[in-house]
Amino acid sequence: MSGESRRRTAAKIRNLLETEGESVQENTTHFNEGRYDAIQEFDGYEAVREEARAIKEDAIDRLPELVETLRESVEENGGHLYVADDAADANAYIRTVVDDADAESVVKSKSMTTEELDVNEALETDDVDVWETDLGEFVIQVADEAPSHLIGPAFHRTTDDVADLFNEYFDPDEPFETAEQLTDFARDYLGERIRDADVGMTGANFVLADSGTITLITNEGNARKCAVTPDTHIAVTGVEKVIPSLSELGPFVELIARSATGQDIAQYVSLFSPPTDSPTLDFEHPDEPGFGPQRDREFHLVLIDNGRMAMREDDQLRETLYCIRCGACANSCANFQHVGGHAFGGETYTGGIATGWETGVHGIESAGEFNDLCTGCSRCVNACPVKIDIPWINTVVRDRLNREHDSSEFDFLVEGLTPDEEPAGLDLQKRAFGNFETLAKVASKTAPVSNRLLGSAPVRAAMSRFAGIDRRRDLPTFQGESLVEWFAARGGSRVRDADRTAVLYPDVYTNYVLVDRGKAAVALLESLGVEVVVPDVPGSGRAPLSQGMVDTAESKAHRVFDRLRRHIDRGRDVVVIEPSDLAMFRREYEKLLPPRAFETLSENSYEVLEYVFGLLENGADADALASPGTKLAYHSHCQQRTLGVDAYTEAVFERLGYDVATSDVECCGMAGSFGYKSEYYELSMDVGETLRDQFEDETDRTVVASGTSCTEQLVDLLSADVRHPVEVIEASRR
Repeated sequence: MSGESRRRTAAKIRNLLETEGESVQENTTHFNEGRYDAIQEFDGYEAVREEARAIKEDAIDRLPELVETLRESVEENGGHLYVADDAADANAYIRTVVDDADAESVVKSKSMTTEELDVNEALETDDVDVWETDLGEFVIQVADEAPSHLIGPAFHRTTDDVADLFNEYFDPDEPFETAEQLTDFARDYLGERIRDADVGMTGANFVLADSGTITLITNEGNARKCAVTPDTHIAVTGVEKVIPSLSELGPFVELIARSATGQDIAQYVSLFSPPTDSPTLDFEHPDEPGFGPQRDREFHLVLIDNGRMAMREDDQLRETLYCIRCGACANSCANFQHVGGHAFGGETYTGGIATGWETGVHGIESAGEFNDLCTGCSRCVNACPVKIDIPWINTVVRDRLNREHDSSEFDFLVEGLTPDEEPAGLDLQKRAFGNFETLAKVASKTAPVSNRLLGSAPVRAAMSRFAGIDRRRDLPTFQGESLVEWFAARGGSRVRDADRTAVLYPDVYTNYVLVDRGKAAVALLESLGVEVVVPDVPGSGRAPLSQGMVDTAESKAHRVFDRLRRHIDRGRDVVVIEPSDLAMFRREYEKLLPPRAFETLSENSYEVLEYVFGLLENGADADALASPGTKLAYHSHCQQRTLGVDAYTEAVFERLGYDVATSDVECCGMAGSFGYKSEYYELSMDVGETLRDQFEDETDRTVVASGTSCTEQLVDLLSADVRHPVEVIEASRR
């Protein structure tokens, strides 16, 4: 990315923070709170997630067979099934159906698939009036905007915004002011258009192959009105929505509303096996009781490929097809919460899963516009009702984007000089952050000269210009003696021949920057009677993986395992200080190592306070730890939370008697290298303001954070000293 591109990106994000951020944050927060409550009250949540995942895996595996079964079912019902190759094919078929019906108007319910196809524009070229009847879609149709969210297309607009828009567009006798007035107007206005429409168009949340039944799950009644009021009904949906039968539908009905809006079940769950033969209301004689005569009705189900079958054959993108379009990945994402889908989205789709969809249906260039907004925190994985590994999809696409460069006659030179496994055309910013371990080694060997040099104005200006490293961020202060060197010079562990031996993993930051944190961890473990080993082990690969440098990350993963395996084979425990590195061992290494190697390392690795908790539970002497001398304000790392190990730190503090104010803010906004990038600095700080607001009045408390990036962000946000939990509870002077 060029300097000019970075400035454009920063300007776009700044504008969205100012104009849409508040509304998006309010709406996503509301949905998240509902989701948390709905899931907590649902005892069978995890089991249903597993079941839904298995159903989608099976359905996508058998998709060609299910489509043929569906064809037979739809035709037996008297309907028509058309499988469209792409958007142009789909629109040509839909235009033909509308033309054959002599239609002048079409009413539509909410459908992201028709947004993907640009159906409205295609029909409008034929002078057909097209009306969106979902309230949010109606708003953005009037505003001539793109949706900003999978389920809340007008999330970015406030009530006052919509009132101003409708007052200008419709010029009512009495200006609209309240949400109730706007809703009443839209209901009446669109109700009239539904009654007069020649064709109704819907999407489909799920399609049942054995019966030809389409399922519409909504919170507005407009979808089923669009399906049954006009004489012709066209349902448009992706091929991935097909599942075998009604027997498989239950888990999705249980999950989709809980994940999307926090409801136990949506307001409307409608199942149709069209063309429906139900009698319809006679709008010509509205005052007469009963129904009008049955009419000959026509139904067309248009299944869209548009890249989906190719995604099915792509091992890295295949999981995207499991998506049930609930929007939970967007709601759970800190960056999305602040800028919405007009930044964190492509031509059609928004949120974390959008990278997979945009790459598959619109091309990787569309995904490249927003892919870097995914920081890999993995909160979306826990939020996803079908357990899609969304961060991995984002990482894979980032890797592919890295490889799309123009070759140069000097490529061989770059490939020979850089220590990574990546092609020479890699963006300089990504290469710099991806090779942080190498930079840290050099800076440590040359400290303190390196620190003075890196802090000089000319160097900061060069880093800003060529690598996009924001000058408003303080750079790390590298230590002249690494943790590994200190431990060796110390003569190793001061506890020998103990019942337990811990291999303290020297992550890059602890080894070269936050060495005192590592020393405190060594002393802490020794005070609990544990023999400690600090081996010379490479970085986990977290830094290159965050930049989409998958080959480099994989190479590092193999080297890390090779170095640690000998210790694990001797019955030693691997203890990790930095949560993002533990996440590598327990999550990402599943993609980077052979299965047995991954299982071995993940099952024998522990976060440092998780390990301390286990020691205390098994009889270690808590009196050896520091007694409470101050009150604490504690923020856990996002990947501690996604791994479910954050509770151990809180439990240790409680056991030792500390008075702790614990942050419930999910993300500090720093996210490793993300907060250093000039195009994202302001977004990073905006996300962090929520955490600052929670802690800024806790002036009588020591601020404590488990993650390196959290520590850096809190220092900037609060202008205060921030400590790691091991530095708080470790009692000795080392």
